[in-house]
Amino acid sequence: MMLDAFAQDVIKGLTAENKFLSSKYFYDDNGSRIFQEIMNMPDYYLTDAEFEILSLQSGKIIDALKFSGPFNIVELGAGDGFKTFKLLEYLVTKEIDFYYVPIDISQEAIDVLNKNLKDRLPSLKIKPKVGDYFEILKDNRKSKYPSLLLFLGSNIGNYPDQKSNELLNLLNKNMKSGDKLLIGFDLKKNPITIHNAYFDKYGITKRFNLNLLLRMNKELGADFKIDDFDFYCHYNPLTGDVKSYIVSLRKQIVNIEALKIKVDFEYNELIWTELSRKFAIKDINDMAIQSNFKLNHNFLDCKHYFTDSLWEK
Repeated sequence: MMLDAFAQDVIKGLTAENKFLSSKYFYDDNGSRIFQEIMNMPDYYLTDAEFEILSLQSGKIIDALKFSGPFNIVELGAGDGFKTFKLLEYLVTKEIDFYYVPIDISQEAIDVLNKNLKDRLPSLKIKPKVGDYFEILKDNRKSKYPSLLLFLGSNIGNYPDQKSNELLNLLNKNMKSGDKLLIGFDLKKNPITIHNAYFDKYGITKRFNLNLLLRMNKELGADFKIDDFDFYCHYNPLTGDVKSYIVSLRKQIVNIEALKIKVDFEYNELIWTELSRKFAIKDINDMAIQSNFKLNHNFLDCKHYFTDSLWEK
């Protein structure tokens, strides 16, 4: 039997000496819904900061593109499109000629986004796509129009150094000369502000992480008992790394039927689930150079918590 990528990664992660699971598997339909709750938390500043940038600086962003005719806006991991709406609304109101291509791995997220945008911006030209955005992006080079790629929400912070460089180089490779990339970076700031955003008192981030176990129960026939696990995260202000973990509360064995494996957990053993890196402005400039981009402008919110950085191939 051929195992899908999720199954293969579960085997790899849960049989490793230091257990881990990739954060990209958070976003099944249920995970996507829980993430909407996270974005609405008062302490989760990232959404509001980026929303402010895209709401108040839409005109400046579009002017900075310097596209002379029709263009594409290709959004990677579009989700519910909440933040992007203000940018799209500005373009539609100004009657600027463009196509919006939202890409997401969740069919439900794309369906909801498509319906909402058609209701609110009926004249918007939208071509939604579901799947892995690197596969879909290959078509971008064939487009006769220049493109603005959106990689928002500090998604780049989920990748370690080497992986983020690989990803940015892959984006660059699938762009045409003169294409632009608007990429979100969460900036280093008061560690307490960051801690409160990721280790919330409402337990929503805990549910988001433990949903990974529910997903394995549902899709792989695992028998994780959710009450036997907890959640912990830690921010290191020197490295800028937030690391999240699922904690086994007792010594236990979990059977994963579809994979024909049993996984041993020690008392208080960890599963590393997510890295969320925070950046200094110098880090962002260095990353652009290393991946063959030119940094054109950093658009900052009023508190300087976050930046949407405009890069050019």
